[in-house]
Amino acid sequence: MLRRRILAALVAICLAGSTVVAQEGKRHFLWRVDGPGGSVAYLLGSLHVLTPDFYPLDTAINQAFSASKTLVEEVDFDEMADPAQVMNALGKAMLTAGRTLDQIVAPATFAEVSRRAAAVGLPMMALQRMKPWLVAITLMEPSLQAAGFKTDLGIDKHFFDRAKAGGLKRQALETLAYQIDRFDELPPKLQEDMLVSSMKDIDTQVGNVREMAQQWAAGDIKGLEKSLLVGFADSPTLYARLLVERNHNWVPHVDACLQQNAGCFIVVGAAHLVGPDGLPMLLADKGYKVTQQ
Repeated sequence: MLRRRILAALVAICLAGSTVVAQEGKRHFLWRVDGPGGSVAYLLGSLHVLTPDFYPLDTAINQAFSASKTLVEEVDFDEMADPAQVMNALGKAMLTAGRTLDQIVAPATFAEVSRRAAAVGLPMMALQRMKPWLVAITLMEPSLQAAGFKTDLGIDKHFFDRAKAGGLKRQALETLAYQIDRFDELPPKLQEDMLVSSMKDIDTQVGNVREMAQQWAAGDIKGLEKSLLVGFADSPTLYARLLVERNHNWVPHVDACLQQNAGCFIVVGAAHLVGPDGLPMLLADKGYKVTQQ
């Protein structure tokens, strides 16, 4: 789920009535949340695609993971690898009743899709059957792959593999079907707007992702917040649906982790951890001490 996107010396982040602070020294895209009775949870922002040169991860991140007993992520990667689940998800993403992409988007939009597809060798026969939101994602992938950005190197996949290999307890915040529905239930016009916007960004996508990856590595909250949220500036509906709604849904899960002292290491997309609607601020507003590590 890709969206548009090294300052190390960040000052404390404070909003009235909230306790979100940044510890001294080098910082990471990692927050410690202190709960009752000495319970602790960690929030780590994930970039869902990365290159090998961002590994190994910093010692502070690895130590937080090693101190945890439960990995919590947006979705279960085993579910994403289940053929039945994948087929069901793809079924939602495809056009039905004989409809094709050229019938549901403007001629200019379809012409640009055709041009972009030809440039990267994607078959139009396949794209013709996809809903606009899936076409948007599909057209972005070749340039990122060519630059070495791969989902197998994403932060979320990295920790899922480690947790599975180490027998760590794992939990998912959402199902694959729910995530697909966030896009699939968007109005047709908004889906086409998303496609048009993404095509305009393709030429600069690799540079944007490289910049975000450097901001992530530097723990640059303000920089990454700007890079991640700029794409939502003209679409409050997308912002509410893809970020705000889900962040509020996740707060009770973090609450449960802290109340049960489950030792949760929570890995979610970095966009969910920035801004006034990010998880760190929502948890601080509930009275938790939230500290950037």
